[in-house]
Amino acid sequence: MSSLTANVSGKSMKFVTLVSMIAALGGLLFGFDTAVVSGAIGFMQDRFDLNEVEVGWAVSSLIIGCVVGAGFSGVLSDRFGRKKVLIAAAALFIIGSIGSAIPDTFSMYIIARMIGGLGIGITSTLCPLYNAEIAPAKYRGRLVALNQFATVTGIFLVYFVNSGIAGYGDDAWDIANAWRWMFGVGVVPGVIFFVLLFLVPESPRWLIKQGRPEQALNILLRIHGEEDAKQEVLDIKASFAEEKGSSLKEIFRPGIRLALIVGVVLAVLQQVTGINAVMYYAPEIFKSMGSGTDSSLLQTILIGFVNFLFTILAIWLIDKVGRKILLLVGSSVMTVCLAVIGIAFHTGHTTGSLVLIFILIYVAAFAVSLGPVVWVVLSEIFPNRVRGRATAIASMALWIADYVVSQSFPPMLESAGPAVTFWIFGVMSLITFLFTMRVVPETKGKSLEEIEASWNGK
Repeated sequence: MSSLTANVSGKSMKFVTLVSMIAALGGLLFGFDTAVVSGAIGFMQDRFDLNEVEVGWAVSSLIIGCVVGAGFSGVLSDRFGRKKVLIAAAALFIIGSIGSAIPDTFSMYIIARMIGGLGIGITSTLCPLYNAEIAPAKYRGRLVALNQFATVTGIFLVYFVNSGIAGYGDDAWDIANAWRWMFGVGVVPGVIFFVLLFLVPESPRWLIKQGRPEQALNILLRIHGEEDAKQEVLDIKASFAEEKGSSLKEIFRPGIRLALIVGVVLAVLQQVTGINAVMYYAPEIFKSMGSGTDSSLLQTILIGFVNFLFTILAIWLIDKVGRKILLLVGSSVMTVCLAVIGIAFHTGHTTGSLVLIFILIYVAAFAVSLGPVVWVVLSEIFPNRVRGRATAIASMALWIADYVVSQSFPPMLESAGPAVTFWIFGVMSLITFLFTMRVVPETKGKSLEEIEASWNGK
């Protein structure tokens, strides 16, 4: 373990935790905006007379913006800094929330969702990256995982918001207005995030990369204390000095290339195991099992609660047991759950509580493993000089996979059926287990510079 992890004072941890919590609010926007559509989509389908493909597009259009936002987040944050780009992302989210609430045509809704998606793509990439760059190694896992905690908090809150708004009026009011209020409420967390970002410092590693070590030292002094802060500056400078350049070619050098492969594959596997198909379409899944609208929304809230609860458990465990063991345990449990859910749909045993129970266990397993751990790993495995761009590539791959899953899920349910659909997700979970066991390294307790050196065999 790095010597820099040993002497983090209580005062320093309060500062780091406060800053990390503010940055992690980007995760709350992420969770809110990706899950809000689960309550709105049924009303929008009636309002705009959408077919199955258009329903998928209503859900996944946000993700097109996310892909673009994630793709440009690395280049923009490397040039302008993590903080400024996050502020711009918060502004895009606010614009997207307002635009999604007021359209009279389906096309205008799609455009607004894409604008909001730009902000979500940026925050989903840069918030965990920022927290990783500012956190002491000993506590980096839990501080980065705060982003995922904020994400599931956003998902959990939006289920209550959706349920409350849907219950405010009759069916006609819901179709005309409920979905507008669901999207519009997102302005509130967006404004809070935008304002609080002005209070956080810039990433010290980015400042050193820009040739501003004095400013970086002032921030690191508040994190590590004088002696360790000076050593941290020297270590970061050395990591930049050893690297050959910051071009895209640098990312594909042998040592870094393996890190990129691990990051991209983990990012894709997080999505193709089906979690967002469940999160986005939960009410519709439960309706297909015979639940009414109110009952399906309540069951969806239960999913959000389990997701929330087990993410807290992950934050407690991630720096104790490590990243790899959580991935292995979570993916194995997910595989079993998805197999059982598929069997239940195949045999027609969906009217009782069996499917709901195994969906909840599946969500719990994801929340304690792939949900937070993948974002933590993505934020820490890449070298300093290329971290912004490499993280952006992996994040973009994640959002592309999310788009494919969310766009294809309704047609898959209709054509292949729910049994085959959930079995496919189960196979992906099994592949996640095998890939983690064979390829993914353990990064618990290592400084970012130590992780970087490990890829180069040092």
